[in-house]
Amino acid sequence: MPLSDKKILITRAREQSREFTTRLKKLGAGVIEFPTIEITPPLSWRNVDRAIDQLKSYDWIIFTSANGVNFFYQRLKERDKNRRSLSGSKICAIGPATAEQLKKKGARVDYIPKEFVAESILRGFRRMDIEGTQILLARAKKARDVLPEGLRRMGAGVDVVEVYRTVKPKGGAMRLKRLLEKKEVDVITFTSSSTVRHFIDLLKKEAWKNLLKGAAIACIGPITARTVREAGLKVHIQPKEYTIHGLTQAIAEYLAPHPSQRGLKM
Repeated sequence: MPLSDKKILITRAREQSREFTTRLKKLGAGVIEFPTIEITPPLSWRNVDRAIDQLKSYDWIIFTSANGVNFFYQRLKERDKNRRSLSGSKICAIGPATAEQLKKKGARVDYIPKEFVAESILRGFRRMDIEGTQILLARAKKARDVLPEGLRRMGAGVDVVEVYRTVKPKGGAMRLKRLLEKKEVDVITFTSSSTVRHFIDLLKKEAWKNLLKGAAIACIGPITARTVREAGLKVHIQPKEYTIHGLTQAIAEYLAPHPSQRGLKM
């Protein structure tokens, strides 16, 4: 198998790691789950509740992650609402994983961008003439402002609501240091900018760049990769398709045949 005897470190939240772990193990990899983020509800549901109370006023609802879908629908249920509450709005999902989660909730997805990033959503909406429309953007507390700002420049009214938070788990720094000191990790994977920042925070008291030598860094997409590069590190693996499937395949292609010709350039 292409990943036999390879050790892959997964940094995404534990509840999101199952698919990634399963795919890597099927290719023979040894998987080390070391979540650098936890997914939690917002500190207050006030803004979400306000949006739920006026759902009929939105022409579009945009979800930028499967987490956003899960927490939003959880709150709908807690407010004694159901999927029919969204029936008057079109729905945009940033990518296939988000769309799949929406479909499981019984929602119809009207738009998925070709590339699974905010900039691609904006390119699609520019072709739709959204001036004067009202848009609800359900996302994490910490997120880039490129999407709401871009939509507003097109003339749309945008309400941004925090439906979940990504927080750094307590402890774990010593375990992570020991894992990296052994030089047994072949690939460190990052699936969001939060996983990158929290990973570095855990090692900030160490000579962390030295600890990473010899390990390839794999990023799910361009935004995560940019965060890695801004930290002064090299990205070795980035899939063309910004999904867990795409990332798994890219890792396999990178580590599979001809390792002597591949080499790691740090």
